[in-house]
Amino acid sequence: MGSQFSKQMERRKAIHTQKKILSDLKTSGEDYPGSDYHPEDRKNWMSALNPDKLHINQIVWPGTHDSATNKIGIPLVTRPFAQCQSLSIYSQLVLGTRVLDIRVQENRRVCHGILVTYSVDVVLNDVKKFLSETTSELIILEIRTEFGHEDPPEFDKYLEEQLGEYLIPQDDVVFGKSITELLPKRVICVWKPRKSAQPKAGSPLWSAGFLKDNWIDTDLPSTKFDGNLEHLSQHPPVTSRKYFYRVENTVTPVADNPVLCVKPVTGRIHGYARLFIAQCFAKGIGDRLQVVSTDFIDEDFVDACVGLTHARVEGKA
Repeated sequence: MGSQFSKQMERRKAIHTQKKILSDLKTSGEDYPGSDYHPEDRKNWMSALNPDKLHINQIVWPGTHDSATNKIGIPLVTRPFAQCQSLSIYSQLVLGTRVLDIRVQENRRVCHGILVTYSVDVVLNDVKKFLSETTSELIILEIRTEFGHEDPPEFDKYLEEQLGEYLIPQDDVVFGKSITELLPKRVICVWKPRKSAQPKAGSPLWSAGFLKDNWIDTDLPSTKFDGNLEHLSQHPPVTSRKYFYRVENTVTPVADNPVLCVKPVTGRIHGYARLFIAQCFAKGIGDRLQVVSTDFIDEDFVDACVGLTHARVEGKA
């Protein structure tokens, strides 16, 4: 009992120290190209940046982690342990989110670990509703089979049936194209099955290798922040790579810490997205940023990404 108490005290001390490291670093500034830009209409922010000029590899895509968990589990019982977003998929898209992270199980229900929520139909209906209300907004829709589950049968065909008219086929040349050159196609759907065959070149769906990340499983904010910078530095600039790379501005609960609810844990890093972007420029790797995701997305996070995108379009970054 004593050793366990001592271990927990050390953990609390480590968390406090790392939170202070980020807080102190913030005094160095959060300015970067476009940091003062705020879109007037987040629902249509890509349209406002001129689809003729805005190329896919210029976009800094605001994304959500475990996107479809707003109604997961049982309220006040299991939900706090798995909920990473409080908004519906449609509301996230209206807010400015453009990358969605959806986990499914065998019966096409969305899940996070062992907890389940609504059918993936809810996600796709929200996506289609948003697309019907906008004209030039593109979405990266990542759908994967959750760890420990089997692939839903014939799920690739299902996705093609549901989103066919919107799907941008898998092709390397997409990265250098403008939004206008891709219209009316508007969804890059990355399907990541666990056992089924990956989508092939030319398919309406994209394979797992086109959306990469380096998951760092920690609840220590400075460890995650520094790890994200290190991993990002190992990738080439966005203008010379043919895949999307995602940085996740999140920390997550771990089993050996008494704080297991998502929101208070991810709050340790949630407010440091602008600092992360500023540090990328300070370290000379601002040209590597592409997809940045978060738990409990908000307006400022979206603006942080859109501002840098605007600067790139204007030739200021």
